[in-house]
Amino acid sequence: MARLAFKLSARKVETLKEKGRYSDGAGLYLRIADGGRRSWVFRYLRPSGGQTELGFGPAKGAGKDGLTLADARLRAEEARALLRRGIDPATERKAAETAGQTFGEFADSYLESIRAGFKGKNAVADWKRDLEVRCKPLRPKALADIATNDVLAVLSPIWLTIPRTARETRSRIERVLSAARAKGLRSGENPALWRGNLKELLPKAPKSKRHHKAAPYEDVPGIVRELRTKHSGADTAVNLAAEYIILTAVRTGEARFMRAREINFDDKLWTIPAERMKTEDHPEGRPHEVPLCARAIAILRAVMPKGLDPDAYVFAGQWSKDHTKPLGHNAVLHALKSVYPAITTHGCRSSFRDWAGDETHFPREVAEMALAHKVGDEVEQAYRRGTALKKRRELMEAWDRYVESEANVIQLRAQQ
Repeated sequence: MARLAFKLSARKVETLKEKGRYSDGAGLYLRIADGGRRSWVFRYLRPSGGQTELGFGPAKGAGKDGLTLADARLRAEEARALLRRGIDPATERKAAETAGQTFGEFADSYLESIRAGFKGKNAVADWKRDLEVRCKPLRPKALADIATNDVLAVLSPIWLTIPRTARETRSRIERVLSAARAKGLRSGENPALWRGNLKELLPKAPKSKRHHKAAPYEDVPGIVRELRTKHSGADTAVNLAAEYIILTAVRTGEARFMRAREINFDDKLWTIPAERMKTEDHPEGRPHEVPLCARAIAILRAVMPKGLDPDAYVFAGQWSKDHTKPLGHNAVLHALKSVYPAITTHGCRSSFRDWAGDETHFPREVAEMALAHKVGDEVEQAYRRGTALKKRRELMEAWDRYVESEANVIQLRAQQ
């Protein structure tokens, strides 16, 4: 083998001071940067194509510690040996550095890298719960060592008891391991893959649709009447918030986190930002416009102080006089249950939907759009450009008239 044309000497390396790049031959360079920073770099052509360079670390100089010329030449020869075998030295180094990385370490860094893309307020918390609690047996294991049986050990105990959570956990494990493979930290098939893998090993989980307790719509006017009676006696915003949610048929979270800037009093319209909408039901990336009836407007004016900051919450927490904190998570639910125990806040939406179907002639799709549900298949959604705002406004005003007129005369029915 021909001897490499070494161009530098140990003495020259220690005495060079001028900023620049000095070649020793065969891809090895001494680099001197601003401030006299000295380092060794190896330039080479990758097996996959394209020229790049690999840093070897600081270079020894006058009075400075670092790699000597001999050390740098030895590392350069090791890199050339890898290249002769078709291996990229940079890839090999990265694999060596991360060979012992655990599932827990990588999962935490992966979650941090994707959290900016989450829309829901609780998405990060849900991911952390699954990756830290559900996946606790996986966390100390090296990424490269995780097999199907390891994933089964996490999923099997919860697969039939909490199937929805189990499915979400499996999906998140699959994403973490797919990302690890993309970064070269794993090889082979993903052990959390569903089709052709876990699907054949786990029992079929029953799909149960959760039904929220709802009051018959005939009882809603009585519920509203009781809420108003409680408010007149205690003057608490939570009772008005509960009535507002009933009148607008929105989800509790959408009302709790409503900010003053979302309300247009002139147009009698509330625009909920897309990121606060439930994405599996609502068309992705689209805000939801809620037409406001006269009573809903009156409630907003009652709870919003004059000159309220545009970013302030409309329905403030009990001790938040400056409206910088929203109502508590269960505050509205407790207000409703105090007058009608057999109900949930989500059940109010069911009461509205039953009333619209039984007592009005509004088309089904108008009622569904009022609830911010997707209407039709993907093709129909693609061609449905409008939001039927005018028709939805007529529907919500009819709902207001029903609740308002009956609330003035109907007492709450005795409950079983």
